[in-house]
Amino acid sequence: MLLRKINDFEQRYYKFLTELKNEILTGRIKPGEFILPENTLSKQYDLSRVSIRKVLAELVEEGLIEKIPGKGNRVTLPQETSKQTLTLAWFSDSYEKEIVEQIIKRFEQLNPFVKIELQLLPVTDYMYSVAQLIEHGHGPDLFIVSDYHFRELIETNRLDLLEPYIPMHLDAEKDSYQKVFDMFTADGNTIATPFVFSPVMICYNKRMFEEAGIENSFKMDNWDDLLTVASKCTKDMDENGLVDQYGFCFSSSSNRWPVFILQNNGQFMLEDRPKSVMNNPKNIEALSFCVDLMYKHKVSPIFSHGSNELAENLFMRERAAMILTTYYFMNEFRDHKIKWDVLPVPAKESKATLLLGGALGINAKSEMKEMAKALIDYMVSTEAQTMLKRNGCTIPILRFVAEDNYLLQPGVHPDNYNAFKEIMPNAYTIRDLGLTTSETELVENELQLLWANMERTEDVCKRIEKILNEKAN
Repeated sequence: MLLRKINDFEQRYYKFLTELKNEILTGRIKPGEFILPENTLSKQYDLSRVSIRKVLAELVEEGLIEKIPGKGNRVTLPQETSKQTLTLAWFSDSYEKEIVEQIIKRFEQLNPFVKIELQLLPVTDYMYSVAQLIEHGHGPDLFIVSDYHFRELIETNRLDLLEPYIPMHLDAEKDSYQKVFDMFTADGNTIATPFVFSPVMICYNKRMFEEAGIENSFKMDNWDDLLTVASKCTKDMDENGLVDQYGFCFSSSSNRWPVFILQNNGQFMLEDRPKSVMNNPKNIEALSFCVDLMYKHKVSPIFSHGSNELAENLFMRERAAMILTTYYFMNEFRDHKIKWDVLPVPAKESKATLLLGGALGINAKSEMKEMAKALIDYMVSTEAQTMLKRNGCTIPILRFVAEDNYLLQPGVHPDNYNAFKEIMPNAYTIRDLGLTTSETELVENELQLLWANMERTEDVCKRIEKILNEKAN
């Protein structure tokens, strides 16, 4: 019983300390204002006045409050030495980095006792780096986590690295998009707070379309339309046997090619697992179409490598008229000479596409959890999400901000920016494919022979199905 009383006391003591400090650091109690009297705080937190005074003495020592004889305890003007530092980890190559820096600057203005340190980590082995930092006590208080990284945490039983948190004001259905929240949900609970998202879309070069005689009223409803438009835009201008520009550029990245499987109602695994159904007619037809774009119809260059950059770099150099891409990459086009726009991906059996997302996760071992929550609250607030929308193409998580046409800026956003709204009801996450991250990598590696046109689609699918089923057993 004695041990229980001590634990209860420590819990109440820590609760008072963190809540009062958080109110000061977030500016809810402003510099110059007095905090509640000691006897009131004693009753509110069920602590003795001696314990209350001990907490207040800690805050005096930290420079957050000052004791005024005969009047009480007053919040002091912020000094550099009294600022609390919160570390936020982010992808070093993120398209949103500059906007996040603006959001941080504004948060620091609103919270003068807080300094945010932006820790940039390479995207390669990003989650491993974050986990190692946390385990050695040097981890960030808060970090961006992609849907891919979240799947990694689930599959390696490392969700304990995250302190579950969703702001009270953010409702998945009413304020946002449930499918984005689903990407960061495990066992029915959303663990990290969604921040940005993007479906995979078609991005096209308007000048190249015009020169190919494609009218503004054109439609791209299905794969036949895609092939027709791509054929018109594929040109050997010098008639020297070399293609000067392609109508489409296929990407064998695992964030791109599965779109064709989804559009043909294909399936990798049975819903109840663990049996693979990779070798089915729908998959074979979809993958054959991808290969035919390169080798039969010759409307796409031949790439067997899975990097997105190969396709997107060709598009930036105006050597490919269309690519599959995301709203993240569209930030590259800011103030660029290219005339471009965006379309939903063409359908086959279904108007399906892939959905990618990024969320904010709190380090479960952080000593600044309340402040981390305050930063998350701000980053998904109307003000911060508006900054994100005005200054870039990445789609913010707040629905009414994401869909607000008044925030669209010439030179930043494409004319058909809102095309994402049309595709969201048919968007699937990579988790919906039914493959683990290791299985996804396995499939991607096994498909290299297909992309190189060194094996028949039926043979590749049969081999992959066998490997997956053997692996499951």
